Amino acid sequence: MSNLKKFYREIPPLSPQDSFLVFDRVKDTFDFPVHYHPEYEINFILNGKGVKRVVGDNIEDIDSVELVLIGPNLYHGWELNKCTSDKIHEITIQFDTNLFPDSLLSRRIMNPIKEMFNRSIHGILFSKKVAEELTPRLIKLSKLDGMDYFLEITSLLFDLANSRNQRLLSTYTVDYATFEDYDKMKLVYEYVQKKFAEKITLEDVSSVANMTSISFNRFIKKRTGKTFVNYINDIRIGYAARWLVEKDMSISEIAFKSGYNNLANFNRSFKAIKNRTPSQYRDDFSGLKRIL
Repeated sequence: MSNLKKFYREIPPLSPQDSFLVFDRVKDTFDFPVHYHPEYEINFILNGKGVKRVVGDNIEDIDSVELVLIGPNLYHGWELNKCTSDKIHEITIQFDTNLFPDSLLSRRIMNPIKEMFNRSIHGILFSKKVAEELTPRLIKLSKLDGMDYFLEITSLLFDLANSRNQRLLSTYTVDYATFEDYDKMKLVYEYVQKKFAEKITLEDVSSVANMTSISFNRFIKKRTGKTFVNYINDIRIGYAARWLVEKDMSISEIAFKSGYNNLANFNRSFKAIKNRTPSQYRDDFSGLKRIL
């Protein structure tokens, strides 16, 4: 089956202190390539009849409303295809695989969620009836905050896990044996998450991974499909994108906070990665929330 190397590795702007990340936006197109990431993702689309969905080896045109759960590192994406709506409502929820540890999932009450997570390696399409029933709750999510926000998403997961007529989408699943050097990559990821706003040299990160600079360059390219510089920029721009929607700060403040000392460089990097300027991005997106 297709190799993950040919797909874009998304780096969601989730810090170790975050629980859930929610994007809520109304749009007229899909411009993000087929991609994968180690986080779980719930994706809800309203008014998207005719949009093409790609999940693993499954490709289908979607109905007017749909709700899917994507498991870790399963490649996925949506394309405008035959859809003519200019008011496609998309809500995306992302969360880390460690948010619900095994010690919690092993509790009897959590069994349905645990089993759903296990099935999600194929991608799960929930029934249209369930998607329609949950629409008001999903739309309300971005208006919640604090513990209400956390508990409502957990409740949604429980209701999804117990819902009827779920359908697995992909026969393809991720071969986790291909994710060699996981611990090394985790060390690099955690280091960059802490230091991204500072100057980070290739030598700094190489030493964290206990590798030479030359070996590390090959390692990061193999594991992410990106050069060291592009990998750092992806993380910085990921945080900047979140703050553009979430914070009432100027673009120059966000540029500095995300590790750019030069506004022109920040604008250039942002547009190269997000395909729009920071101000356009701020206008296009609304409803981004996070807790903790």
